[in-house]
Amino acid sequence: MFIVNNYPLAIIFCFITMLCWGSWGNTQKLAGKTWRYELFYWDYVIGILLFSLVSALTLGSVGSEGRSFIPDLSQAEWGNIGSAFGGGVIFNAANILLATAISLAGLSVAFPVGIGLALVLGVIINYLGSAKGDPLFLFGGVALVTVAIVLNALAYNKQAKMARKVSSKGIVISLLAGVLMSFFYRFVAASMDLDNFVNPASGKMTPYTAMFVFSCGIFISNFIFNTIVMKKPFEGAPVAYGDYFRGKFRIHLVGILGGLIWGLGNAFNLIAAGKAGAAISYGLGQGATLVSALWGVFVWKEFKNATNGTKGYLFAMFLLFLAGIGLIIAAGS
Repeated sequence: MFIVNNYPLAIIFCFITMLCWGSWGNTQKLAGKTWRYELFYWDYVIGILLFSLVSALTLGSVGSEGRSFIPDLSQAEWGNIGSAFGGGVIFNAANILLATAISLAGLSVAFPVGIGLALVLGVIINYLGSAKGDPLFLFGGVALVTVAIVLNALAYNKQAKMARKVSSKGIVISLLAGVLMSFFYRFVAASMDLDNFVNPASGKMTPYTAMFVFSCGIFISNFIFNTIVMKKPFEGAPVAYGDYFRGKFRIHLVGILGGLIWGLGNAFNLIAAGKAGAAISYGLGQGATLVSALWGVFVWKEFKNATNGTKGYLFAMFLLFLAGIGLIIAAGS
């Protein structure tokens, strides 16, 4: 299977994760013009599952290093399979909440609040599970990101007062999504042998196998979580499965594309974790907050009528995010 063998390449993979995790939300914004997010989410989940299977049968099954996908899955212990699967269930619950928050509060708010919180808590959780990297730089970077999140909340508050519509529900749902999101990665990381992808311990899984099992957890749990949200949506009228099948092929492709983009980022992140460590790999990947905020501000114009004071908060937020990400990278070097 393909393995990352040096730290600089692992960092590049984490930056690709950052771009992917921060950009998939654009597909929801595109589909949301004519398509409810509950219906979009089915295609998104299918896209993640498809990518995990394709990557496992290609990159996860070639080369002389590591175990290929099928032999690796067949030897995996049920406890590790359950851990990766459970990570998928937790992620799915969190991501449905995040998708809801995006529809209520916008990309430039839901991502910084939800994923920013997930970054802070997730780095702590993953570092406690696998202490790799300089804690001073790592948690210093996390502290800067925390301040950036606060500045984003202040910017949104000023903007919302101008627009005279405050989606407090969107903020609360973003926070709930962030708390849940902080836990999923530890379950997936625990199912792998992070210290040795070349000759992983018996019973543990490679990143490709772990991602496939994780994606199965997302897909199967979606029949429970998303069905509930379809019948009792946070906003708007209930939707039925018949509505999904009446959707045009093009709109389904948009959702699947979103899942493929997120899946690519997740695969690269898990592959990089072997060299960078779970806390650093996860922390950099969740720098997606910065990417999504940039999309929201400069492409979707969610702050187009912002005052100079609001723009100052946003500028400071971006600088602090960049500084925090720099410290997280330094933690592993």
